[in-house]
Amino acid sequence: MGNQDTIRKVAIVGYNRIPFARANTFYSDVSNLQMMTATLDGLIKKYKLQGQLLGEVVGGAVIKHTTNNNLIRECVMRTALDPATPACDLQQACDTGIESAIYIANKIALGQIESGIACGVDSISDMPIAVSEKLRKILLDARKAKSLGEKIKTFLKIRPKDLTPLVPRNEESQTGLSMGGHTEITAKYYQIAREDQDQLALQSHLNMAKAYDEGFFSDMITPFNGLDRDNNLRKDSTLEKLAKLSPAFDKTNGTLTAGNSTPLTDGASSILLASEEWAKEHNLPILAYITHAEVGAIEYVKNQQNLLLAPLFAASRMLEKANLTLQNFDYYEIHEAFAAQVLATLKIWESPELSAAIGLKKPLGAIDRNKLNVKGSSLAAAHPFAATGGRIIGVMAKLLHEKGSGKGFISICAAGGQGITMIIEK
Repeated sequence: MGNQDTIRKVAIVGYNRIPFARANTFYSDVSNLQMMTATLDGLIKKYKLQGQLLGEVVGGAVIKHTTNNNLIRECVMRTALDPATPACDLQQACDTGIESAIYIANKIALGQIESGIACGVDSISDMPIAVSEKLRKILLDARKAKSLGEKIKTFLKIRPKDLTPLVPRNEESQTGLSMGGHTEITAKYYQIAREDQDQLALQSHLNMAKAYDEGFFSDMITPFNGLDRDNNLRKDSTLEKLAKLSPAFDKTNGTLTAGNSTPLTDGASSILLASEEWAKEHNLPILAYITHAEVGAIEYVKNQQNLLLAPLFAASRMLEKANLTLQNFDYYEIHEAFAAQVLATLKIWESPELSAAIGLKKPLGAIDRNKLNVKGSSLAAAHPFAATGGRIIGVMAKLLHEKGSGKGFISICAAGGQGITMIIEK
């Protein structure tokens, strides 16, 4: 253990990601291993980390093959880092990236390590395909057979329907609903209008398009596999075009569409964290500091409208510990899994009645929406599950570094009724 008498400051000193790609487009033939390694290679090259022994590299993927049981360590071994750099896999659905940053930050704060990388990757294009449960059991029984005759007898139990492959499904096991299905319920429950969802989606695309035009992302992204920017971004998006899209989940009375919901996506991201001393020794600028973080969860099986609202509770606890209000921030980065989930969160914060009904001690109040996702967010960039946290932390760190001072608030919801909030300061 490190010296726990003093909690050290945790600096964000670097960031890198590859462009995010809609599933089955530019990255259809590459794996999590290849995307994550390319992302780490870009980070290592940018910050001259070749041969460096870092404290640890931590990250993960929400969807990965069984052969990737040690994914992040395998990626590290393929980079120019000192091969003695340890690594481990961590997974918490869409919170994987930001939870990895908390893991590294805590070790730095306690003096256990001086530097580390938090990362995340996901591929929908290269998802694992499983066999049926009956076929799996037959194959296991065949392995235990003592003779060829016993093996053949076991294999004869296989029926054509047993050969149907199983593809991972984007749904909650306890409800059978997808995140979109849950969020459709959220939109109806909190009366989130279709027009408001489309407006938020449009603003995300416009903000990100402007940020690309201004060169904001020029030092944040390593081109990969023929792609040099996020290919979900629609610079020509309009409210009229968004209004023409059909509902995606509730085909009859729904308000969630492909335009105001994030698509299935491939991509990877990484963040370099360090103590102040390590950053200075390596001549790296301190972009910002991670000062607070909180993990929350919420019941969503009986209250199916709640799935993506856990950050409400994380935010309340975090702000109380930090002795801050929701209005004390220069920028807000709220993950746009769906426009409806963002708008429901804001509506609850603003309403004493809704805050009390969901179980918050008090409403946190309204934010200045001109400070929200000012460089675009997930509706524009898209959302490779484990990679979104790194993208958002990187954007917030750069915003504060360019401003020269200030505070940033981050909120990321996740499957399983979980969520994380974080404060970054300069």
